[in-house]
Amino acid sequence: MFIFVLQTIWLYINELAGKDLEVWIVLKFLWFVSPRLIPLVLPLTILVTSLMVFGSFAENYEFAAMKSTGISLQRAMKSLMFFIAILSVVAFFFANNVIPYSEYKWQNLRRNIAQVSPSMVISEGQFSQIGDDFNIKVSEKSGDRDQFLKDIVIHKKDPARPNGNFTVIIADNGELASEEGSNTLSLILNDGNYYDDVKANNATKQKRMPFAKSYFEQYAINIDLTELNNADIDKENELSNQNMFNMSELFVEIDSLSTSYTKDIKIFSDNMYFRSGISKFRENSNRDTIAIDTLQSIINIFHKKKQPDLVDVALNNIKGTLQSVQSKKNEFKVKTKRLNKFEMALHDKYVLAIACIILFFIGAPLGAIIRKGGMGLPMVVAIVLFLTYHFIGIFAKNSAEDGTLHPFIATWLSTVIMLPLSVWLTYRATTDQGIFDIDSLWLPVTKLFKKKKKASEKES
Repeated sequence: MFIFVLQTIWLYINELAGKDLEVWIVLKFLWFVSPRLIPLVLPLTILVTSLMVFGSFAENYEFAAMKSTGISLQRAMKSLMFFIAILSVVAFFFANNVIPYSEYKWQNLRRNIAQVSPSMVISEGQFSQIGDDFNIKVSEKSGDRDQFLKDIVIHKKDPARPNGNFTVIIADNGELASEEGSNTLSLILNDGNYYDDVKANNATKQKRMPFAKSYFEQYAINIDLTELNNADIDKENELSNQNMFNMSELFVEIDSLSTSYTKDIKIFSDNMYFRSGISKFRENSNRDTIAIDTLQSIINIFHKKKQPDLVDVALNNIKGTLQSVQSKKNEFKVKTKRLNKFEMALHDKYVLAIACIILFFIGAPLGAIIRKGGMGLPMVVAIVLFLTYHFIGIFAKNSAEDGTLHPFIATWLSTVIMLPLSVWLTYRATTDQGIFDIDSLWLPVTKLFKKKKKASEKES
């Protein structure tokens, strides 16, 4: 757990460092992020500890002593099997109740921390929103407080025209300046241009896309920071993702998303069907004949000079339809990905409990077979097995997000692959066999050589 928490600190160090945060806020951040690490930590812990304990027993001939008194391996594992079963049930309820709550609190705290320092809100290489009216992108930040900005692009929203960014400001460099305790942030821009789309009342003039452009050596923008300065670390925001729901909520969300997705596909297909005009044709007619006859009759109605224009209009309509289909395809792809994530989040709660049991039945028999305890070989073997289990799960889930794999298969794939291994290792350990019986593999080869040798001796 300590290793994974350290990894989390390095992952989010940019969001915590340089903000003058109190120690209790950082500890609170780590406290809320810790439960989401349990699905990684718990299976690995069970695998490592079972390998170390049973490997130590076998190395010190404890199992030999047990077997001499009539205690089998199953009986020696009985109390631990009971403990692992209880632990799996606890892990299931933990994943269903604690992890969703902590995920919400962590994401909520993370967003509130981002509002503590405006300079930290502005990220390099991407647009960042400050207030309700400004989206700012910078290529580089410098200075002791990241107050100096380079290659600035600002999209300014107009309250009178809320749908779109009609004002763009581009500057070579700039500086964030504000007095301590002030609710106003001054953004001083140097050597830039100001572009503003002009709204024309005439539709013909609007098609020309008129705009105004001006150059400035220095330009100051005052941004109201009342909301940022009043940022409350404990403020409850409206956040939602698949990891913040328990099972009952996930069932409702999946049903809602699935119904909405099916409805959207049906509406779009009906619209495209009626848009094509096929519904106007008689159902009992030959479609190919109707299409050719109708096309010829429509073209012949018009003058020959206008017929090419008619074909151009038809082609433009087809292009518009194809663009609409492509746009909807991308939209449905996003909805499919979201739905698949919710389904995987549902199955993950079951997988955590089952994985604890399966990895125990891999670690314990393997420890008894390799007869090596401590932090050496068992740790290496456990990490290799866990990385195999973990990477299979990651690759499968990534495939499931884009619809290549079914979410159910992707979530359970790594666990199902480990199940035969756990059964095989348990069988080998209970029958006092090694992982590989070299003699049984080499015996057929030696028999074959002996037969050839005898055959050659008879011939001679």
